[in-house]
Amino acid sequence: MTGPGGDGVGETLRFQVCGPVAVTVGGRRVEGELPGRQGRVLLAHLVVHRLRPADRDQLFADLWPAGPPSGADQALRSLLSRIRKAIGADLVAGRDAPHLVLPPDAFVDLEAAHAGLHRAEAAVAAGDWARGWAPARIALHTADRGFLSGEDAPWIDDARRDLDAIRVRALECVAAIGLGMGGGELASAERSGRRLTELAPFRESGHRILMEALAANGNRAEALLVHDRLRVLLRDELGIPPGPEVQAVHARLLAG
Repeated sequence: MTGPGGDGVGETLRFQVCGPVAVTVGGRRVEGELPGRQGRVLLAHLVVHRLRPADRDQLFADLWPAGPPSGADQALRSLLSRIRKAIGADLVAGRDAPHLVLPPDAFVDLEAAHAGLHRAEAAVAAGDWARGWAPARIALHTADRGFLSGEDAPWIDDARRDLDAIRVRALECVAAIGLGMGGGELASAERSGRRLTELAPFRESGHRILMEALAANGNRAEALLVHDRLRVLLRDELGIPPGPEVQAVHARLLAG
């Protein structure tokens, strides 16, 4: 398979859709050749949906949520033509349901984040902290870049919710790995715990992680305050006490 100018793509074919859209084909950055804002949005749509291609009507609805403009069909054909010219005609297949056809070694950052998260969670479950360290951070750093800032559409909201879920689960992995490794990694566990309590205040795992990280750093009183804030939050908002895992950490803290 070749890209523009006959360059072999292979492992040098890379798509970044989290954060600024970026594309590398045959070792050359080509996102500057995309047809403006709509071209970047359409390419991101093709990347996100490459395993489940949308038909033309769905593409219209996704690209123009308020309703397609007059001449939308020609506009879409023009955008696809310029995307094919930028990244390689053989990478964009189909007319009624256009979709990306990528080689097995192509890199897509969103898919790498999902894969990294699964590897990290498997490593955490096995207690293999060193094996989970890098993939957890790959997932977290990708999720932290966000998705198509400034754009608004239901499918974009879906992608952002997906990244939000990746971020929370990756933070849990980073924190668990930090607690497991100890030493200098305890600081990353504490930072992750604090972010979790901010991003998902009703997710008890974040409070538990923060309590454990603070206690491991010798800050038992602050860890007890974290428990008290969670207890008050759950009592006032839901009328329930913290769960057994948080209560077990609290009991250990009280026991000194």
